[in-house]
Order: sequence, then structure tokens, then C-alpha cells
Amino acid sequence: MTFERDNIRRMAAYQWGEQPGSEEVLKLNTNENPYPPSPAVQDALNAFSVERLRRYPPPTADRLRERLAELHEISRDNVVVTNGGDEGLRLAMTTFVEPGSAFGMLEPSYSLYPVLAAIQGARVVRAPLDDTWDLPRDFAHEMNEAGANLTCVVNPHAPSGTLLDPERIGRLASDLHGVLLVDEAYVDFVDPALRHDLVRMVDAFDNLLLLRTFSKGYSLAGLRLGYLLGSRNLIAPIVTKTRDSYNVDLISQILGEAALADRAYAEETWQQVRSARRVLRDRLLELGFSVDISQTNFLLAEVALDAPRTAEQIYEALKEEGILVRYFHDPLLEDKLRITVGTDAQNTRLTNALARILGRLT
Repeated sequence: MTFERDNIRRMAAYQWGEQPGSEEVLKLNTNENPYPPSPAVQDALNAFSVERLRRYPPPTADRLRERLAELHEISRDNVVVTNGGDEGLRLAMTTFVEPGSAFGMLEPSYSLYPVLAAIQGARVVRAPLDDTWDLPRDFAHEMNEAGANLTCVVNPHAPSGTLLDPERIGRLASDLHGVLLVDEAYVDFVDPALRHDLVRMVDAFDNLLLLRTFSKGYSLAGLRLGYLLGSRNLIAPIVTKTRDSYNVDLISQILGEAALADRAYAEETWQQVRSARRVLRDRLLELGFSVDISQTNFLLAEVALDAPRTAEQIYEALKEEGILVRYFHDPLLEDKLRITVGTDAQNTRLTNALARILGRLT
């Protein structure tokens, strides 16, 4: 006998990346920043008194909202702080998607999206990306025809690493009848020469939500801290109605402020990742993989048809050597591996192992 709702019983659960049981394992499968958080975060943690934990935290994290508003040159009313980016997604789903209505997404994309839609009891409308990882030509029309209340687009895209420019996003927001959530989990790693910035569009489109996280860029994946940016009419019901009371704990709020206060440190790690990304891509190309240019902290490496092992076999062989990368049991991705960019030493360990596995020692 089960007491689950029917839609919960039928749904498939989210499958997170493997978590190693040893510090000796090289973890390149869940796109964490390979560098530690700012020393300012450590200082703030050292200075924290546990006596403060007897009281509830500020319910809407207004100090952190103010710091984020200053950073992005918007109003505090355009910001809501969340318990990780994933809570931001859940709040958007809860706030804007009626049970039984449609939720829109691209395929392939972040595999949590359909899980959250299933929990909400929403229909998932999927649109396949083309061979260049670009939007299908009639994407907005298809979402509108399906009656999608919310459509999520990862930008830069996961798992390909490709980037849609602000003009494309603006046209999409303009064409969609429902809310467009642009998941910018990896935006900190975009080449600064591109001057990519969607925040200036928040006031121009009343149906545009941007999702950000401290997990990747600020090396705080273990903290669970994120935020949403949007017009006041989108943010207000989340802050006042659908957000859990005291959804972000006091320690997270304080450490988030500390990370923002030393943003220069974070920016240095982003540049180190971008530099390592170029070197790693060149080495993977030398080893016979096809690898598109990425604007994230990972690369999607396609295994050649004439390679001595399949993508899954390479994944398993790396795992035997104590190296985790991400392999997806998905027809669209079964010949590919998603590889997080590590430090120079970590990337060298990875590529040396790949050279042995493929028999291409140089």
C-alpha cells in the first residue's frame, strides 16, 4: 500500500552525479569550481558565533538582497534569495505553473526540470535542439501552442556549453506568452570579451526571470545559495507567498555577503577556469575527441566513431582509475562525455589517463 500521490508514484527521480567516497578520486562530473572559496568566506565563518543560531535568520535575506541589487544595479525588489538555484527553479514552477498545464524545455537540458514539473503535476513539452545546439526555429510558437506557463532555457547551455546572445533571448522573451526562466548557473565563466549581460533586460521584459547560483562561480556548492532576478511582478509573489519561511539560513546569508565582498577573488578563479578550459579542449582535440567551444566550466567531448572504446567504456575506464566524469544514458548524448574543467594538474591527470585508455600516448 502506498500513500503517494499518483503523479509522484509514476515519476522518475532526479539522478545526481556520483559522489566519491575518497578524497583521492578526481571529481570532474558535477561542475564544481576547482578552487576554494574566497579567504573572506573563511574569515566570516571563523568569526561566526553559534550563539546567533538560537534565533531565526532574517526571513527575506534583505542584506544579501541589497548587496545583489547593488552588484547588478537593480532594485532589491528585483531579487529573491533562494536555498540554492534548484529552489529557485522549484519556486518558479510552484508560482507560475498550474497543475495539469504545460511546462516547456529544450532537449537535452538540465534533468531536474522534468522532475520538478512532475512534482507539480505539469505536462512537459520538449523541443529538441538542432545539430549545432541552437534553438529550433519555431520554439516560441511551439511553447505558446502548448500553453506553456513557464519555459526554462539554460544559458550557457548544459550540457553543450554554447551561449545564446542577449538579442536571441530578448526575441524569445518577447515571443513567449508565458514566463521565460533563463538558467544562468554557468554565466560567470562566459568570456568577458563577449560583454554578455541579460540583467539589463529584466526591466524591459515583465516575463523574464534569471537564475543565478553561488555554487559554481563562488565555489560554494556545499552551501546551497542562489537567487532569482526579475521584474517586480514576478519576484513579489515568490517573496511574499510561495517562498518557504526562513528559506535561507543565517550562515548562508553571511557567507554569501562575504563572497560578494571579495568578488575580485572569484573573478580570478573564473579566469583561471577559462584559461584551463582552452588548454583542456586543445588536448582533447589532440586525443581525437570532437569538442565544441564552451562558455561554461565544462566541456562536452564527443567520442569519434573509429575510437577504440565507446563513451560509456571510456567513462568506466576512467572510473577504474579514480576519475569521475559524467556519462548520460540518453540517445542524444550516448557518444559524449561531459567533463568539468579542473586545475591544470587535474586536467593533466585526466588527459594522461585518456591517452592510456585510447592507446594514444604522445
